Amino acid sequence: MALTTSILKTAWTRVAAQMDACKDELNALDGAVGDGDLGITMSRGAREVVEQLDALPDDLGMAFMKTAQAFTKTSGSTFGTLIATGLMAAAKATKGRTEAPWSEMPALLTGALDAMKARGKAELGDKTVLDALAAARDAIQGKDDPAGQLAAAAAAVDATLAAFRDKPNKVGRARIFAEKTVGLDDPGMVAFRRVVDGLTK
Repeated sequence: MALTTSILKTAWTRVAAQMDACKDELNALDGAVGDGDLGITMSRGAREVVEQLDALPDDLGMAFMKTAQAFTKTSGSTFGTLIATGLMAAAKATKGRTEAPWSEMPALLTGALDAMKARGKAELGDKTVLDALAAARDAIQGKDDPAGQLAAAAAAVDATLAAFRDKPNKVGRARIFAEKTVGLDDPGMVAFRRVVDGLTK
């Protein structure tokens, strides 16, 4: 079994439902340190992707590219741009293929992480979604089944949230609030955790 466009469609359907369910939670978290629209960004973006699912080609790279384009269609936010950037990195890595083995997921996450770091001008340790993404990537190394990868990723992101909770955000709008962010979870990290929740269902 491997990642295919068919599985990608199922994944996005689940993620969209999860984003609808946690929209208010993410908006509230983001409202404490930013614009308060993260839940809207994730919900609208995921829903737009779902609207395009029937048109996704079997070429996995092209499918990833179309999901990136769809996600940004309804959101011009910084976080939405980062999500699209990660998806475009996955598109580049899987271009011309109809499937990708689950053992390749760490490499795909590494590519997404590198692209998102460059686009967002952030580094690991800045208390952003990148820290959660890196933790998930590290946790799934050596695992080649999706259920095991998701369980490991969930535990790793939970641990990362706990580790960064008492640290300040160092980039983006949250940086302006500095010490106010100490004791708060980073909204982007929580959003990524909710994506994992959606994929697990």
